Amino acid sequence: MNVSRKFRRRFEIVLLILLILGSGLRNAASQEQFTAFDLKIREMAMSCRDKVAGEMNKLIAGNKLTLAQLFDTFYIPIPNTDPQKYHTAYDRYTDETIRIILDQYLAQDERIKFVVAVDRNGYLPTHNTKYSKPLTGDGEYDTNNNRTKRMFNDRTGLAAARNEKPFLLQRYSRDTGEVMMDLSVPIHIEGKHWGAIRIGYQQ
Repeated sequence: MNVSRKFRRRFEIVLLILLILGSGLRNAASQEQFTAFDLKIREMAMSCRDKVAGEMNKLIAGNKLTLAQLFDTFYIPIPNTDPQKYHTAYDRYTDETIRIILDQYLAQDERIKFVVAVDRNGYLPTHNTKYSKPLTGDGEYDTNNNRTKRMFNDRTGLAAARNEKPFLLQRYSRDTGEVMMDLSVPIHIEGKHWGAIRIGYQQ
């Protein structure tokens, strides 16, 4: 009986060690899923986030916007737009202040397809210059070239917009047909979660 108990105890110890080692291997494997470029994009997103948040704080400090206006979710439909576009209390200010920042990060690597800031509902007030071309009335052209002030509240978009962990990496199919990676980091203004920086790229 004692021999049986000792054997069972040793078996349990060996099994526990194997489980621990297996868990360690799974964790290592999950870390290895991130490529060097993924990690570079994460650092870029965090840097971009800090600059965008800095400009938003300046708008409040300079009395151009109140905190309530920056968090405005009263989306005013822009007539004759399809997909529907919206104005808010702050989008003309972000056009003037953060687009240049977003464009600077977009230009850093040809594999990067967009760099944007979205609020918690997926609203995109200011897009990159290349996606803010004048509307023409041609649906296909406008969908590809004028993507600003739209609501990107699909599953991927909302997950990015509402994530409050340090970062979120997703793979998704864009409405233009492109399959790409989407890395997002949260934006906080005066301690409140405003939304996220999203960087779309191809590996």
